[in-house]
Amino acid sequence: MNSINENILISGITFIKNGLTLGYPIKESIESIDALCDEIIVNVGFNNPECTEDDGTWDYLTKNFTGPKFKFLKSWWNPDVMSKGLILSEQTNIALEAATGKYCQYIQGDECLHEDDLELIRSEVKKLDQEKDVDGLVFKYVHFYGNTNIQKVTKKTYRQEVRLIRNGVGIKSWLDAQGFRKADDSKLLCKKINATVYHYGWARAEQVMNKKTEAFNKLYHGKDFKSEEVRYSRIWGLRPFTKSHPKVMAKWIEDNKNEIDILSLPLDFKWGDIRLMLSDSFEHISGIRLGEYKNFKLKG
Repeated sequence: MNSINENILISGITFIKNGLTLGYPIKESIESIDALCDEIIVNVGFNNPECTEDDGTWDYLTKNFTGPKFKFLKSWWNPDVMSKGLILSEQTNIALEAATGKYCQYIQGDECLHEDDLELIRSEVKKLDQEKDVDGLVFKYVHFYGNTNIQKVTKKTYRQEVRLIRNGVGIKSWLDAQGFRKADDSKLLCKKINATVYHYGWARAEQVMNKKTEAFNKLYHGKDFKSEEVRYSRIWGLRPFTKSHPKVMAKWIEDNKNEIDILSLPLDFKWGDIRLMLSDSFEHISGIRLGEYKNFKLKG
């Protein structure tokens, strides 16, 4: 059980491995939660048990984030446990166990919070002191695809997830680290708030996306798995994104633009998309997502 420091309200937690090689906006991700958090725990993955071999991510982050607010951890990603993405929750939990705040704001290396949401998040966190039965807060999601002016809105992308949890009560990262569970694996009771996580995981250049996909597929299918080449196409569910991005992402967005105009391409139709189209159309009309997977329970 975590030891809680009553002087720290919110701990930021994240993990990363090969952040530079795989094109993660990890610096921007950490910057996006900086003003919200009283401490930030960054767990950096290494290629060997001695934690001496990485792609430069450790040096990059420790030079950009200094001072007692930032706590950096080193960990080895054992290739023998790379299946079903379980190492992702393992690495998240390493950061979580080092957090001393009453609450933990989780952010993955390709996610950012918007500066306009930080005041709301902190306000909702303070309410949790009176709502002892609530385990965490659920955030909305925007998923970018191919470019940062295109979002993917379909049943195949989760539209909400737990990103802030109560600390020191046995909550743990679950499976491939998309969400969290209680110590007995039961779902958390959460509140949904009007704050958004901006997910840039599929907004990299194609050649970088290929490296990332290859690395991630090995986490799910083993170190010998061979990935297919990534080619961006106009898949079902894409629409323009016209709102503002977090300010910290401005340079990354400029540096990672893809030349391809995906929305002008013909639709890459697959017969399996028909059911998805019907489901998404029903959601658009009713606001209800049929068969939606929820890794949590929402408080009435």
